[in-house]
Amino acid sequence: MTVQDSSVLATLPVLGETALQTYPTATLYVVATPIGNVTDITLRSLHVLTLVDAIACEDTRNTAHLLQRFGIHKPLVAAHMHNEREAAEVLVRRLQAGERIALVSDAGTPGVSDPGAKIVDAVIAAGLRVVPLPGASAAITALSASGLVNDQFHFVGFLPAKGKQRETVLNGLRGVTATLVFYEAPHRIVDCAQALATAFEPTRQVVFARELTKLFEEIHRCPLADAAAWLQADAHREKGEYVVLLEGAPAAADAGDAEAERILNILLAECSVKQAASLAAQITGRKKNALYERALALKGD
Repeated sequence: MTVQDSSVLATLPVLGETALQTYPTATLYVVATPIGNVTDITLRSLHVLTLVDAIACEDTRNTAHLLQRFGIHKPLVAAHMHNEREAAEVLVRRLQAGERIALVSDAGTPGVSDPGAKIVDAVIAAGLRVVPLPGASAAITALSASGLVNDQFHFVGFLPAKGKQRETVLNGLRGVTATLVFYEAPHRIVDCAQALATAFEPTRQVVFARELTKLFEEIHRCPLADAAAWLQADAHREKGEYVVLLEGAPAAADAGDAEAERILNILLAECSVKQAASLAAQITGRKKNALYERALALKGD
């Protein structure tokens, strides 16, 4: 953008509309903040941050730095995962006294794999108003650039760090037809890719979105079978926060097929493939041979 372009934008009448809107007191404002690029914050969010009496935040140091970039100076209240309940009580009392409070996390939308949900719950329970200000979200940003054609997504967030717990969660997601959305830390990204490859079909498409909106942003899509190798091909790929998107399971032909597969899975835990197929055929009325083939595939997976 040139200096001339910038000056034209600064004079647009729409920029003054933020000050003409209504901002009620005794209200919690849930404000999304940038996930990387500081200029992704909205005009309305900036106005609210200048208007509120205090800002509840995940890390006061990070929020103070963000506010300084925009010349904003407000009292900060620590509200992180270790004190969220206690912070909620303090904030509710302040809201009841008629204050406006903003709630932010370190990056993105509060309450989405970040602190904030307990505070919002407490404010609602107290009969007070909550106003959300939309903005950056790593999950939505990654989905928009993934090219995965699906009108549904299933947000999982961070998987358990322990292998057995992670395996249990992933196995429970095998039949989900929506695009699966995970968050992952850089030091666990290879383990995550390997766990996905073990739990799901190798032909499923996976998207790795790293360092979104930042200088070294990288978005890569490949078959799940190639995922771990791609990550390990460059040491830099084990740095930066990740959003991982996994193509959903093929939709079942009908509800009957989905129910038959559910029954097969239950029976396979206790019976041989042949017995499971036979019992499933008796229960569902489906063809035994087709169920036998499906049972073999499930057992092989």
